[in-house]
Amino acid sequence: MRVPVEDPFGVAADRAMPTLADALDPGEAERQLQRRLPRLTGEVGSLRLEAIRVRRYKPARRCMIEYEVVVDRPDAPPDPTTVIGKVRVHRFGKSGFRLLDAIWNAGFQADSADGISVPEPLGTVSTFRMWIQRKVPGSAATERLTGDGGERLGARIAEAAHKLHRAGVSPERRHTMADELGILDDRLSRLAAAEPAVAARIERLLDACRRLGDVAPTGARCGIHRDFYADQVIVEGSRLYLLDFDLYCAGDPALDIGNFVGHVTEHSLRTLGDPAALATVEAGIEERFAELSGADTRSAVRAYATLTLARHVHLSTLYADRRPYTSALLDLCEERLGITGRARARAAPTESG
Repeated sequence: MRVPVEDPFGVAADRAMPTLADALDPGEAERQLQRRLPRLTGEVGSLRLEAIRVRRYKPARRCMIEYEVVVDRPDAPPDPTTVIGKVRVHRFGKSGFRLLDAIWNAGFQADSADGISVPEPLGTVSTFRMWIQRKVPGSAATERLTGDGGERLGARIAEAAHKLHRAGVSPERRHTMADELGILDDRLSRLAAAEPAVAARIERLLDACRRLGDVAPTGARCGIHRDFYADQVIVEGSRLYLLDFDLYCAGDPALDIGNFVGHVTEHSLRTLGDPAALATVEAGIEERFAELSGADTRSAVRAYATLTLARHVHLSTLYADRRPYTSALLDLCEERLGITGRARARAAPTESG
């Protein structure tokens, strides 16, 4: 078959994910998609594969592949569409499909009256250990938050998160503040060991984060996204699509909003040169969420936002284009946690020195 295959990562050679080689074989991919996606083709339709593109990949962990297809049905014009296949190591695709299908059926269909949706789940391909969803139109909310209408969009995103929290879809896992602090402890401890020059500051930051987590209020546990930030929201006109529920679990709903706000602050610092550049957008997100979930959520949202920024101190060291912002992020976290003065005092030379 003369079907172009784009694999810039060489995923077919990943021995930890041996099904990827077949998933990139045009003939096998077309056969499996035709057999396994009756939700897309209908009872009498057929499917033609036009292109395969590997879009995201983390070696030995997960892979996302786009399949460009054309669906042919009797008495209807050809219907070109793009579907996305997801593969995760040691998974068979069924749990990811079931979760997205449950959320879809909880009022997140493509034509939902409130304009808040998720991608349509289409099926699983057991041979590939993959589950399939329809690719949604639109663009990520990240850049749109910085333009006209950013505050209004932020409020809508808060509404979308609240809708997910109230969907009643039972999670298989749970995530507590102790878990959040444990992740942060692991990341910052690694950074302190790798960067002796700032190890003392990192230790003080981690200690302050632990104290913050200990006093932060805890909301009623429900299903949360747990990886909620602007790239996980696709905007198409007035409709929002929520993406990627790989970390969906039972937890504090304030975590989603705090994580989102923390990412907005980091993005503001890195791309606009000022962590407060989108402060009105952040305030609008927090305010709308407080209106929907209760005023007592504000302090928890702010706590999770600060913990998210602290996690970004470590994340910034993993990417060359973010390295220049590590120091500024550390300064910002110290300021938010009220430890700036102590950090400077301890770093200053003594009179005898």
